[in-house]
Amino acid sequence: MHEFSGLNEECGIFGIWGHPEASELTYIALHSLQHRGQEGAGIVASSGDYLFGARGMGLLTSALSKEQLASLKPFPHAIGHVRYATTGGSELSNVQPFLFKSHTGDLGLAQNGNLVNAMNVRRALEDDGAIFQTTSDSEVFAHLLRREKTGNRKSKIKKVLRQLKGAFAFVIMHEDSLTVALDKHGVRPLMLGQKDGAYCVASETCAFTAIGAEYIRDIEAGEVITITDDGIDFDHYTERTSPHMCSMEYIYFARADSEFRNTSTYRIRKELGRALATEMDVEADIVIGVPDSSLAAANGFSEATGIRQEQGLLKNRYVGRTFITPGQEARERAVRMKLSPVRDIVEGKRVIVIDDSIVRGTTSRFIVKALKQAGAEEVHMGVSSPPLKNPCYYGIDVSTHAEIIASRKNPEEIREEIGADSLTYLSVDRMHEVYYGFGSKGQCDACFTGNYPIDIEETILPQEKDLKQKGV
Repeated sequence: MHEFSGLNEECGIFGIWGHPEASELTYIALHSLQHRGQEGAGIVASSGDYLFGARGMGLLTSALSKEQLASLKPFPHAIGHVRYATTGGSELSNVQPFLFKSHTGDLGLAQNGNLVNAMNVRRALEDDGAIFQTTSDSEVFAHLLRREKTGNRKSKIKKVLRQLKGAFAFVIMHEDSLTVALDKHGVRPLMLGQKDGAYCVASETCAFTAIGAEYIRDIEAGEVITITDDGIDFDHYTERTSPHMCSMEYIYFARADSEFRNTSTYRIRKELGRALATEMDVEADIVIGVPDSSLAAANGFSEATGIRQEQGLLKNRYVGRTFITPGQEARERAVRMKLSPVRDIVEGKRVIVIDDSIVRGTTSRFIVKALKQAGAEEVHMGVSSPPLKNPCYYGIDVSTHAEIIASRKNPEEIREEIGADSLTYLSVDRMHEVYYGFGSKGQCDACFTGNYPIDIEETILPQEKDLKQKGV
């Protein structure tokens, strides 16, 4: 979900239809997706006649009270959402799922991703009299759907989807149906499962594991699925699909136990580490991974090279991901709180550190310095992805070149800035070889190559842009 502050974010969505414990299962599923969003959370449930919602700020346990959950407990259908913070728009009105009321029926809506044409569509709607209540691009969908006058509900939804450009995974709830839609590029992940005969959908399969659901399959690019009491209907809103699954889902975002096309992220990351080993020729005593998302890659690197893997860095698990922590000073403080070297393991050793990515360089610089202060003789950085050079406009919290160290420095300059004895990135070609080897139908690698599968349009409100330029 994108906010019109110029920064993007990752989110997690879930939906289930026809289960007596729908709201409770949604809560558990959202808890398993908490790594995808820590700023706010919400649930919208259907009684079959009306929609009811609850949402709040912060982690799931803080965002939704026992009383709120109890009020939703009787209802057999529910959708849920967790969202990440950005430098702007951190307010309750932007927390999803949204709940819209009208005389023609209620609408619940949750989205993961970013609509790159939302600003242009929003301006046109405002010029035609629409009044927006949030700064979220998701609200554009609700306005467009409300204005569709002809056709049944599914045909209206398909018409609206064809007007949208960008990366989006939607869960759309009416009183008597749950509709799921994925953009024609399939940038953001979305999975179909089943629990006690009830169909469910989630951003990651770890949500299915948490509630004891069966993982059926990945939802495909351009697909529209409608679930009602009568069963499930599979359709597409467009046949002009071009799969470009986000590469950073494999590398960083998804939990290690989540699966894409029936392959765990752990196995994929491990193979990325093995691939890096073919391109990194460094003599060392130990290999350590940056916890948690790089441990699998470090394991693969260790197996491929024969260099012993050790747990040379410990993580404080009560500190969130620094990649998406707003503000550089806050990020640096979070890194110091988050990672600690184990002196007994690294002292006197030539150390290879495997990380999944380098975005701003804050974490890498700290790790190298901390390991050398702990007595490491040499510190070599290996990155199990290519240099991240370009902003993402499809749902990740890096939206300007200024935030990305590789957009202004080459690998040798980055090595010098972070203080490492060497720095090796995985090549784009080897990365793609790994993905295709695990059945991928195509990836978005724009953050590495600049090849954007979806054209970018204006997505910043003029007043927001003025504030950003003034540093507000």
